[in-house]
Amino acid sequence: MAIEQLATDILDGAALRADFPVFDRAHRSGQPLTFLDSAASAPKPRAVIEAVADAYGHHYANVHRGIYELSEDATARFEAARKAVAGFIGAPSDREVVFVRNATEGINLVAYSWGRTNIGPGDLILSTEMEHHANLVPWQQLAAESGATIEYVGITDDGHLDLDDLQLKLARGPRLLAVGHVSNALGTINPIEEISAMAHAAGAIVVLDAAQSVPHMPVDVVRLGIDFLALSGHKMLGPSGIGALWGRRELLEAMPPFMTGGSMISKVTLAGTTWAEVPLKFEAGTPAIAEAIGLHAAIDYLDAIGMENVRAHERFLFQHAWDALSAAPGVRLLGPASPDEHAAVISFVLDGVHPHDVATVFDGHGVAVRAGHHCAQPVMARYDLPATTRASFYVYNGLEDVERLLAAIRATRTLFGVG
Repeated sequence: MAIEQLATDILDGAALRADFPVFDRAHRSGQPLTFLDSAASAPKPRAVIEAVADAYGHHYANVHRGIYELSEDATARFEAARKAVAGFIGAPSDREVVFVRNATEGINLVAYSWGRTNIGPGDLILSTEMEHHANLVPWQQLAAESGATIEYVGITDDGHLDLDDLQLKLARGPRLLAVGHVSNALGTINPIEEISAMAHAAGAIVVLDAAQSVPHMPVDVVRLGIDFLALSGHKMLGPSGIGALWGRRELLEAMPPFMTGGSMISKVTLAGTTWAEVPLKFEAGTPAIAEAIGLHAAIDYLDAIGMENVRAHERFLFQHAWDALSAAPGVRLLGPASPDEHAAVISFVLDGVHPHDVATVFDGHGVAVRAGHHCAQPVMARYDLPATTRASFYVYNGLEDVERLLAAIRATRTLFGVG
């Protein structure tokens, strides 16, 4: 595998691209594919693709049920994936890791199960203006159904979460704070250790949307001091349809099931039902078995690189891209300028050109970026924008991709006669 030839601190994106079949694909532009939309979903390395195919081809049976070799093999591989997730995020126990489809389902699980048990009329829920819709809408629904109130922590002009506003709102005694670790629309890295300490001092639990952080930087749930964390496998080189919710065990054990049916029961009679132990209590029905095994392969791939190296590589690319874009005529950048406070997600506006047109022109040059509101419409409203263009980097990107991004901007400005 190409990983073995890498330097220890800064990655060789071009070398890593050899591990990803999508980069073998010819682009209609005739240009090499420059993939800058990893914040939406990441391509898969061969190791992951092969792990999923092998699971379906040689190891597939239902888990936790069959008393025969194939089922026991599948169960062992499925549970090994759970242990891998726990280790990857520093969870004290793999019994605190619940498999879900994605971070969205993980957040909804907390909203439905913990929220509907613990939130009532007059209670306060806090979220922020910075959140992805997946960390807004479930809490809005919970507030509407329970009679609670929901309020939002503001964003500063330079893209930081307003911690003074957070402190004022925490003084009102909210039951829960839902916050993203990294903004998918701004790239802001929020100071979660500080935020968690503030929230706990006010008596609130902390639900962390880590979909944009776990794939890109070391994450340790104990160090962060949070209560729940949700992640998506497809953003961290794993298959779609698999993600995880981590929660403190005492909270999970006190929560009722999210869904009911097979697998999550201890005993069923016509008189009633008792639940299985955590985490199976929250995993009704046949789970995404091969996808969990594929997620394990993705974790192994990232572990082989080293998450400190992933973060250092992306920090380097961000700094180079931010400096170059800052000097480009007609480009307005959003989010903090410091690489210590900004993930490798850069949202920008090109004066005189709608972001959708920008992305269309870019595609003609083989550069894949995201254009739109990024499922973060309150962020767009905060900056009075209909949309932005977003370029996001990952392990397979290099300086040549930054140069192609800049060339695509120049081509767009020429085409539209702006700047």
